[in-house]
Amino acid sequence: MPRRPIRSVPTVLLAGPAGEQDWPGWLAEQLAAAGREVRRCFLTAPDDAQARLAEALAGLPDDGFDLVAHSIGCLLWLHRAAAGPAAPRPARVALVAPPAEAAETQAAEWAGLFPVPLAVDAVRKAADGTVLVGSDNDPACPAGVAREYGAPLKMATTVVRGAGGFTAADGYGPWPAVLDWCGRDNLAFIA
Repeated sequence: MPRRPIRSVPTVLLAGPAGEQDWPGWLAEQLAAAGREVRRCFLTAPDDAQARLAEALAGLPDDGFDLVAHSIGCLLWLHRAAAGPAAPRPARVALVAPPAEAAETQAAEWAGLFPVPLAVDAVRKAADGTVLVGSDNDPACPAGVAREYGAPLKMATTVVRGAGGFTAADGYGPWPAVLDWCGRDNLAFIA
């Protein structure tokens, strides 16, 4: 049986303040160990978030990289998408555990990212393909990721049972499924 090719494009990791401790930090290490180019954009404050994202994307080729966002990073990406076409454009985007505005767990400093623009056409144009992943018990998205984001964006959603907010405290320090997604060419996320 022939081996399937391994995806080798650069990956941009866009995560909130805890990104280094949660699976995005682990993923960065795994991809770097495999010889992949990894650009970390772990957000610490809203003041410079857009500038830090622009810096992480600088010099990447259109349709020649993947972007994986977690938590607050998802919101930043949705704002960028809603702002209209911007270069460079990723080939694939994975949005993992975007928080909801109503969640009491959100830090007040990030309140400026709400309301989140849920512009279907803009999200579709912002990348060749986007997947949405969430859990059925995320305290930062109590109504559920499919209802809060999947339905308004008309996007299929992968719901992982019992995954909380996909943090290290939820058992998502290492997360092999996201590493697998980064190594495959197709868009589907297999949890």
